[in-house]
Amino acid sequence: MLKIILPTIMLLPTTLLSPQKFLWVNTTTHSILIATLSLQWLLPSYYPHKNPTQWTGIDQISSPLLVLCCWLLPLMILASQNHLQHEPPTRKRIFISTLITIQPFLILAFSATELTLFYISFEATLIPTLILITRWGNQPERLSAGIYLLFYTLISSLPLLIVILHLHAQIGTLHLTMLGLTPPTLNNSWTGLLSSLALLTAFMVKAPLYGLHLWLPKAHVEAPIAGSMLLAALLLKLGGYGIMRITLLTGPISDHLHYPFLTLALWGALMTSSICLRQTDLKSLIAYSSVSHMGLVIAASMIQTHWAFSGAMILMISHGLTSSMLFCLANTNYERTHTRILLLTRGLQPLLPLMATWWLLANLSNMALPPTTNLMAELTIMIALFNWSSLTILLTGAATLLTATYTLFMLLTTQRGALPTYITSLQNSNTREHLLMTLHIIPMLLLILKPSLISGILS
Repeated sequence: MLKIILPTIMLLPTTLLSPQKFLWVNTTTHSILIATLSLQWLLPSYYPHKNPTQWTGIDQISSPLLVLCCWLLPLMILASQNHLQHEPPTRKRIFISTLITIQPFLILAFSATELTLFYISFEATLIPTLILITRWGNQPERLSAGIYLLFYTLISSLPLLIVILHLHAQIGTLHLTMLGLTPPTLNNSWTGLLSSLALLTAFMVKAPLYGLHLWLPKAHVEAPIAGSMLLAALLLKLGGYGIMRITLLTGPISDHLHYPFLTLALWGALMTSSICLRQTDLKSLIAYSSVSHMGLVIAASMIQTHWAFSGAMILMISHGLTSSMLFCLANTNYERTHTRILLLTRGLQPLLPLMATWWLLANLSNMALPPTTNLMAELTIMIALFNWSSLTILLTGAATLLTATYTLFMLLTTQRGALPTYITSLQNSNTREHLLMTLHIIPMLLLILKPSLISGILS
């Protein structure tokens, strides 16, 4: 565990002390080395917790998310090079330092075996994200987006803290392994019900559940590219991970909590997919599609079966890679045309043919076409939900149909059609961008060969 956390923390002095010429090279290569080293966590183990220290341990649920977390840091640094090139060197260093600061907190949040540490690192990821959005966003609206993000998260996580303290007072320990051994304390009394509600709400806002999702499109649209990738690929997964962890601990959830959350999640998947069809803003469209995918994850982790959990796990990983790649593609368009409006960036395929290939691949994996892990995840989740109640097939089926519709809509508007008259010349796509897309798509295509690595079950 420490052999990843310590090098990650030591990236900070690397950033601050590297000579100006080698700043990007040093940070990128070192973070890629850390990412390669973290791949060993994916190896199956026959013990519930690998590499346990007193406060962290890695099991089948957290290892894929931890590897995704380490994998995305070099990609975020790669993606940010272009829009930082005119900034003074000090500001570049501060930006990279902010990205690196989030990393140890995320690693701790995903591997904590003690609820207090989990809560602290869960909240600590908020501050660097806020700095990224409010300092490096593109438009003045970034301040209101930052305030939305801050208050949604803070209001929902105060009850979480209170319930964690209440659990500690009742049981006397907050270690996950110990909590798994004690009989479930949150019974069907009013206290138990409200406690479960408070535990779930904090993660539902982070995940985001439809109805609590209003901060997400705002934050995504205003964030710089690294902020968008971070939000879509990792911070949303904190919500899903929290739900899976907490529901396993507190015993079966009472029906009073099951039904509203499941209904909202599935209905939200349907609603946000149809909202996507009306979007004019590219980044906003991708942000809403994240809400619809995470709705499926929430619905799956609410019914608490093995199939549902492994489906939710696979969907979280594949959605992290897919939506991060879509944001990178949207950013390459934005850097060339300086607009996110879909109508103003039409018909780019003849100008950037290789980028069109990446757009096609990313959109097909967002639609969950075989052979991507997205397909496996969505099928697993749908079967689990159908097994729980056959009526859910109506909602999930309609959501899938709409997902395909808005994805094709996005592909056709950005790549096909007449070129707008004001676009006379565009900068060519460069190797850095192609490398970025390749590093997103390769894990997606390779993981289908051995999905048990990310399915959250012992292989």
